[in-house]
Amino acid sequence: MAEALLHMPQGVAENYRYWGEEKTVFIDHAKGCYLTDADGKKYVDFRLGYGPIILGYSDERVDGAVIEQITQCGTMSGFSTELDITVAKQIKYLCPNVDKLRFANSGTEAVMGTVRTARAYTGRDRISIVEGGFHGLYDEMMWKSDIENWDARTQVNPKVIPFGSGIPERTKDLVDIIGLNDFEALEQLFKTRQDSLACIVLEPIIGNAGSISANRSWLQRLRDLCDQNGSLLILDEVKTGFRVAKGGAQQLYGIHADLTTYAKAMGNGYAVAAFGGKSSVMDVVGSHPGGVVHGGTYTANLVAMSATHATLKILTETDALATVDRVGMQVRELLGRVFTAAGIAHTFAGPPAMLGVHFTEQVPDTYRKWRQTNHSLYKKFAWKLIEHGVMLEPDSREPWFICEAHQSIDMGWLEEMVTRAMTEALSE
Repeated sequence: MAEALLHMPQGVAENYRYWGEEKTVFIDHAKGCYLTDADGKKYVDFRLGYGPIILGYSDERVDGAVIEQITQCGTMSGFSTELDITVAKQIKYLCPNVDKLRFANSGTEAVMGTVRTARAYTGRDRISIVEGGFHGLYDEMMWKSDIENWDARTQVNPKVIPFGSGIPERTKDLVDIIGLNDFEALEQLFKTRQDSLACIVLEPIIGNAGSISANRSWLQRLRDLCDQNGSLLILDEVKTGFRVAKGGAQQLYGIHADLTTYAKAMGNGYAVAAFGGKSSVMDVVGSHPGGVVHGGTYTANLVAMSATHATLKILTETDALATVDRVGMQVRELLGRVFTAAGIAHTFAGPPAMLGVHFTEQVPDTYRKWRQTNHSLYKKFAWKLIEHGVMLEPDSREPWFICEAHQSIDMGWLEEMVTRAMTEALSE
């Protein structure tokens, strides 16, 4: 850490890796569901890099395909390849909501592409996002409700603030924020914005708010209102895609978006993303007069494409996701036993592949209800788990991510560590 501080702000390569000068983790190597840090300490990892790892770190099936691709064809050429088509067809096979797609390098890039496409298709400028959602680190999406400093005892709405400094105030001029599962706010949005609203962007299962989820009736009403108003529904499946089901959250809901973003699990940790949807919408992308400009030097590079091809082949042809769900349910049941024995009110949100853990009696269905959970106890509990070799995000807004390799862990040991961590957290 001392060396890193000489070369990088906060000593890290991106803000969210900084846990303080004493607690920031430096990893030496990772394999399966295990991390080993620079001091040689081993962790069972439920953080999984914020969700990209769906099979396990250093999966030989995926890494082998990447190595073979590099050996035979290199890493990139700046031209199209047959592999682009192969992977596009794999995604379409799993996701019937996609007719055509484009690739990208990150979830942020994918979201930027969908919003630009929606604006071009509709000829409108305004967008709406849902409170608690996260859609990448670009200025227009870096506005949020200040839940941390909000007084839940009042009826006053939280302030809308930027994620940090350097974000111009005018970048929120075309953005509305509404509450998840709030029917009144939804109706008011479409009544007020009408023909100025290009799209609404949301995570159907919110990956940065403890996997709180859209009610099916609310999501269906949103789908209907978009159709009636000529606005586009964009579902951000950067975290849920190829994780909560082979076809993502849309398979679980049976409700399809006009445009969808994917990243993370589709490459098992390799940097890759995509966005796609209806042909009529996606066909505005291109270099024809008035078309949407989309590109990037590393878009659909051969490393990313070969990793995605291998990962999606495994998810399609094996029971990997069934294993993920089974292990996730085992972890959920284990946690429930420990919390019940300790007398802790608790509930779980989201699918077992990205398990939200909340110390409260009822499942939160809005971000504001997360604020009213006992997240301070959760933070103490999480830090104790990390001390005992169980890695997770100390903030309860981040789910427990499960990968196929977690089937190898000793559940008895895990239950013992969870019990010890909770006992110690309660004694402080």
